[in-house]
Amino acid sequence: MHSRRLIAAAVALLSGTSWGLEPPWGKGQNLGEQLVLEKTAVCTDGKGHYVVVAPHEQKNTQLFYGDGKAFVQVAAPPYGISGTSFLEPRFFNKGANSNFRGQDYRVFSDVELDAEKKTCAVRCGERTTPWTWVESEQAQKVLLGAKYEKNPQKYEPYALLRDTDGNYYLVEKGFHPEDEKSFRVYVGQKGSLKRQEMKDIVSDSEGQIFSTKKGELRLLVDRSQAPLWIVGSKKKV
Repeated sequence: MHSRRLIAAAVALLSGTSWGLEPPWGKGQNLGEQLVLEKTAVCTDGKGHYVVVAPHEQKNTQLFYGDGKAFVQVAAPPYGISGTSFLEPRFFNKGANSNFRGQDYRVFSDVELDAEKKTCAVRCGERTTPWTWVESEQAQKVLLGAKYEKNPQKYEPYALLRDTDGNYYLVEKGFHPEDEKSFRVYVGQKGSLKRQEMKDIVSDSEGQIFSTKKGELRLLVDRSQAPLWIVGSKKKV
């Protein structure tokens, strides 16, 4: 199952890191924490991989994944998409809606959970695999005995442009709220974009200017004007 690879890779990424995320149920000590803990579901594939479906204030639910000893917080999907869904563009679901309220559901997979029937399955693309529901007492032991870390993803796509010569310009933005003002710029032909050395970033009412050692990328608020890549006195649209 493809989800196993994702879990194994995530746990490997966390090797040697410091743990710094408190789960929604905290230490499960007071009444409020106990209530959250009781509403949290744990499922396993029986081979040392676990997925956790926990309450969330904005999304109703949120996901964690790991090996039962260490869990990583799954990145929340965009507004309007269920908290049990996760972005997985490597596994395409061609039967899903390609544009529902601006979102392409074909690149999202899901944890399918039925708390009443105590059933669980993980869908990656078009393939669904049943997982086993972990009973409450054992689930709480796993949840309270594990360590937690925020999602290891550091950046996400912010803008992707192409000029008339076939050059691509990719801007990435910091993934976590504390890094939302951190940007990276890549320039080059398809398949060989190179990261540029940043000099400065200017953001005002007209748009944004990403100044690099080799040129400036200007993204304008006015959509009637094309973005510009400026090197010296030369401009590319």
